Amino acid sequence: MALPRIVSSILAIAATITLWEGAAAAESAQYCEANVGSPDNPKEWKHGLLEGYLPSSSLPNSLELLPAPPQSGSAANALDVVEAEATFPLRGTPRWDLAARDADLHFPAAASIYSCALGLPISKEETPRLYTLLHRMLTDAGLATYQAKNHYQRARPFTINNQPICTPEDEQGLRNDGSYPSGHTAAGWAWALVLSEITPERRDQLLARGLEYGRSRSICNVHWFSDIQAGQTIGSAAVAQLHTDPIFRADVRAAALEVKTLRDQGKTPDGTYCSLEIEALKQ
Repeated sequence: MALPRIVSSILAIAATITLWEGAAAAESAQYCEANVGSPDNPKEWKHGLLEGYLPSSSLPNSLELLPAPPQSGSAANALDVVEAEATFPLRGTPRWDLAARDADLHFPAAASIYSCALGLPISKEETPRLYTLLHRMLTDAGLATYQAKNHYQRARPFTINNQPICTPEDEQGLRNDGSYPSGHTAAGWAWALVLSEITPERRDQLLARGLEYGRSRSICNVHWFSDIQAGQTIGSAAVAQLHTDPIFRADVRAAALEVKTLRDQGKTPDGTYCSLEIEALKQ
């Protein structure tokens, strides 16, 4: 089903054009605002999450931004089913394994998801401001999905098709967590957008990886195609709102300097892992 994926990709990227314009405006303002970013030890919430940049009142309202999920018997729901079934042959392949790794949003593991696309290692030790930026953004983008998630409580694919998921240890928790929109995708797409802003010369690689990150949720059999599309919309909305926060903007600028420093030093990510990722993404 290549055509729906292409259409989804075009819509997701088109939805972010205004974000880049906002980013340019933020960059031009850097000389007249303080460069005070996140504290060295941001407040930590439960489950290893850091406090986000945005107060709850400023988070995008996913229930207002998104249409209702596809209904049973609709053409959109039929497409969801076809897309889910198209991923079944990937079980046990390197792409299935990569999807399982993409599912882990715990830090420090999650920090390295975009290392290969960025062409640089991302870690608390080598890129502390970028590490904190990604960690805090996860909270904002993830929480922004929950008004719609809690309202619709859409059943996940594996509860309908009775096929396995790539992280069976998460099955019970996922059964009680709404499928629409995809929180993983919202965070992953938000990361891809901001990383492409920080490193425009790697924009195509980063956005492509962001789209594949969303596809990992379908391959894992835990999200429908329309859940992923909706997650990209909320991820874009979260980034737009994040750009209104001066602490976030200061962290973006600091992260860009870290990236430039590592690039000038000739640093590269784990070559063996990146070779495996490239092969997996061909599937």
